Amino acid sequence: MPSSLQTPKAYLNHAGASLMPPAVRQAMVDHLARESVLGGYAAAAAMAPELDAVYTDAAQLMGCEADEVALTTGHASGWREVVGSMHFEAGDRILVARSEWGGNYAALTHIAQRTGARVEVIPCTADGTLCLTQLAQMMDARVRLISLTWLPANGGLIQPAQQVGALARAAGVPYVLDAAQALGQLPVDVRALGCDVLTAPGRKWLRGPRGTGLLYVRRDFMAQLVPNTVDQYSAPYRDGAYHLRADAKRFETSEACMAARLGLGVAIRQTLAMGVETIQAKVRERAECMRHALSAIEGVQLQDLGTERSALVAFTVKGMPASVVRAHLMTHGVDVAVNGLSFTPLDMAARGLHNVVRASAHTDTRDEEIEALVTALTHLTTKP
Repeated sequence: MPSSLQTPKAYLNHAGASLMPPAVRQAMVDHLARESVLGGYAAAAAMAPELDAVYTDAAQLMGCEADEVALTTGHASGWREVVGSMHFEAGDRILVARSEWGGNYAALTHIAQRTGARVEVIPCTADGTLCLTQLAQMMDARVRLISLTWLPANGGLIQPAQQVGALARAAGVPYVLDAAQALGQLPVDVRALGCDVLTAPGRKWLRGPRGTGLLYVRRDFMAQLVPNTVDQYSAPYRDGAYHLRADAKRFETSEACMAARLGLGVAIRQTLAMGVETIQAKVRERAECMRHALSAIEGVQLQDLGTERSALVAFTVKGMPASVVRAHLMTHGVDVAVNGLSFTPLDMAARGLHNVVRASAHTDTRDEEIEALVTALTHLTTKP
């Protein structure tokens, strides 16, 4: 590690970008060395079995087939590619939960402004969970898409993704599931979830490198999707014409960082080896430990919604902007995140929040790291 980098005393931003395990980093370094000797194309050819295995391992992780998997540069790139290839027109309805990720909501708003479609918010219950009864009542022939962020970015809420999938399937409505905070933290089975599309980055709970991601597209749904642009990889040339690929790689391009993909592959295999259920139990225990400790600090208010909660712990400090809280924590070697209004604009506005501090632990987060967070916050709230 370069001497200019200082390791935090407590790293509690795994929901933003988790710390890569040594084996993930080494796989990337090894391939960069391979490229420096063989060149990018020969190096990729030498690692073809390992690169192909990323698709099969990802399919195992998500409960699908390898031809339904595309490798992307993150959640947003895959999500935009698929949703951007869907057709909307005036009067069409797009349904989202109040906790929809701001990037998705921005893209859907842009589509609505361009096409005349409408983005409508599904009402939620008192604890922030979308109301399944209201969703069922909203379904009609003009609903063209349900877009759901499974685990919202601004706290511990877990949306009922599988029940939404059942309603979408019954109505024949396309269902796109943002699993950015779920994949690697919760067990994922796309068949049981009933989603047509699922997206996630590699950098969060999978502990892969930034700039990687996974896209699942249900095989039967894929035929309805024609990307806005193609190249010779996504639409190979044969018999005098370009033919769109039949698999999810129609959403890939000919260029990619192979070192990052190999790192992602190692991260996926390590996740599978540990077992997602084991990871879920451990990070949930760490999160509840933080919630219990934070609730005892005067002036600190937990901002998590839901009943069964994820490992994302959101809080505010009375009378202090989240940016000031984070700056104080950083001076004590505690790295957390700040989520502003743009992250989940509908939910934050509804709750009168401008920003929250978010702390997130992974399986190897130590008691001492949580204690460092609590000590620093106690110092902040009690100093004159």
